[in-house]
Amino acid sequence: MPNRALTLPNLLSILRILVAPLLVAAALLGSREAFLVLFILSLISDALDGFLARALNQVTDWGARLDSWGDLATYLVASVGVWLLWPELIRREQPFILLGLAAFLVPILLGFLKFRRLTSYHTRAAKAAAILLGLATPLLLFGGPAWPFRLAILAFLLAELEETAITLRLEKWRANIPSLRHARDPDPDAKKEEPSR
Repeated sequence: MPNRALTLPNLLSILRILVAPLLVAAALLGSREAFLVLFILSLISDALDGFLARALNQVTDWGARLDSWGDLATYLVASVGVWLLWPELIRREQPFILLGLAAFLVPILLGFLKFRRLTSYHTRAAKAAAILLGLATPLLLFGGPAWPFRLAILAFLLAELEETAITLRLEKWRANIPSLRHARDPDPDAKKEEPSR
C-alpha cells in the first residue's frame, strides 16, 4: 500500500467498496429503502472523493485506481440490486439499461486487454455523466420520470466513447486524463522542463 494511502479521499473510495456487499444484502432482503439509502451514500462518496483529493492536493495514481474500483463495485452491484428490487422498471427501461451497461463494460474490458489494469481516466465528460446518472437514477427509483435517466445514459455513452478513444490513443497506462485532447499530449511525467540558466 503506497505512502499516505489512508487519506480522506481514499477512505471515501474504500467506504464505497465496503458498501457494495451491503447493497447486495439489502437487495436480497428485499429492502428498497435500505438499498436506496446505501446507494445514495455511495453516490455521495463518489462525488466527494475526487473533489477532496484535488482540494487537499492528495491526487495519486493509486487513489485514482481505488476510485475506479469503487465505481466498478458500485455500478455492477447497483445494477444487480435494481434488477432484483425493481424488475418492472428493468423491463420498461431495458434498452437504456443495456446501453448503459455496454457503455460501462466495453472501455473496462478494452483497458484490461491493453494495459492489464482498470483504466482510471476520470474525464470531465465522465464526471458530468456520473453527476447526471447520480441524480437521475434515484429519481427514477423513487418513481420519477424516465426521461432524465435516458438522457443521462446518452451522456454516459458519449463519455465512455471518449474513454474508449483515450485507451486506443495511449501507448502506456495513465490516470486522470481530463479529455481525449489531453491524451494526445505526451505523458506529463515525461515532460521535464530544463532548468533556466
